Amino acid sequence: MEGENGENRAEGSIQGYESLHRLLESNLKPELFKEVSRIILGLNCGSPLEHITLPENATSLSSKFNFDLQAFSFKADKEMLREPRVVRVGLIQNSISLPTTAHYADQKKAIMEKIKPMIDAAGASGVNILCLQEAWMMPFAFCTREKKWCEFAEPVDGESTQFLQDLSRKYNMVIVSPILERDLKHGEIIWNTAVVIGNHGNIIGIHRKNHIPRVGDFNESTYYMEGNTGHPVFETAYGKIAINICYGRHHPLNWMAFGLNGAEIVFNPSATVGELSEPMWPIEARNAAIANSYYVGSINRVGTETFPNAFTSGDGKPAHMDFGHFYGSSHFSGPDSSSTPSLSRYRDGLLISDLDLNLCRQIKDKWAFRMTARYEMYADLLKRYLEPGFEPQVIVDPALRKPEHR
Repeated sequence: MEGENGENRAEGSIQGYESLHRLLESNLKPELFKEVSRIILGLNCGSPLEHITLPENATSLSSKFNFDLQAFSFKADKEMLREPRVVRVGLIQNSISLPTTAHYADQKKAIMEKIKPMIDAAGASGVNILCLQEAWMMPFAFCTREKKWCEFAEPVDGESTQFLQDLSRKYNMVIVSPILERDLKHGEIIWNTAVVIGNHGNIIGIHRKNHIPRVGDFNESTYYMEGNTGHPVFETAYGKIAINICYGRHHPLNWMAFGLNGAEIVFNPSATVGELSEPMWPIEARNAAIANSYYVGSINRVGTETFPNAFTSGDGKPAHMDFGHFYGSSHFSGPDSSSTPSLSRYRDGLLISDLDLNLCRQIKDKWAFRMTARYEMYADLLKRYLEPGFEPQVIVDPALRKPEHR
């Protein structure tokens, strides 16, 4: 794991999305920066996103516990027949707190103690819905393929859920908690699961990760397989939400299915490292928000996690003890192509945004993606594609055919 000096050197040589935006702001003339910002971050109802002023008790928590805190507002056009439907939503990214060699109970307790001030800051800021990162209650040990990390798995109503239920009741907040689930009713098998906790502390339901990465010999199916919960949308007190867990963001039909079920906000809790996916990070979620006319909240953990035993990643490199740098950079994307700047690439953080859900319908009306889609054609193609005798619809240029020998 890199120390502080190593991180500083890396930050000087590798500019994250938000770092690049700040660099451009400090080096470009105001009018040119305004145009560059429009292209990078888009416009919301014709204007840049506005910053939100948060209460002092939230900003003081940010200073005391050294986490990045940013807040923005997505607006919608004023309507004649509907009042604005503004919901305040938060995303938390964090590093682990203790070495991976520490007792598992101590590791879990330390992570809870780390994120509690961030949840308190969200509560003090009036956040209605909060989402944590993938498998937030443990190190992201799935790269090791060692079964001992299954000890972190919990039932849906386990320790992590109970911890968040108290905070949910305290702050009248819906909390999405992605955990490693142990399914006690089905032979104690393991799932990668998001638990949706209602604002009264009740468990609304769960969603299990639909797509499992198999990249080189990084294969999460060592621990869990594809989920069996479909594409549920959870109607909460504050809006209709869904969870597209990590690797599912690479599958456009996965995003589409949540939209077809009526999602207004889709969270993408993730754990992904720079060398593997960073160029994709600001693109996929933003594209999903545009294509499906909903908001997307993208969360990625932060830091470099070192494990006691070396492992390989199928990339031809020698065995190593860390998976790479989790680059944070959590952000929101709007259905009108606007996007917030991202959180830090190196620090824990809380990103807050006011989302006017009326914008979802307004963009549907403007672009008519649902109305102009050809679902019957897609359905027919997919049905034929799944048949063993499928023949791709390819029309060959006759000039490419070899002349017959006479």
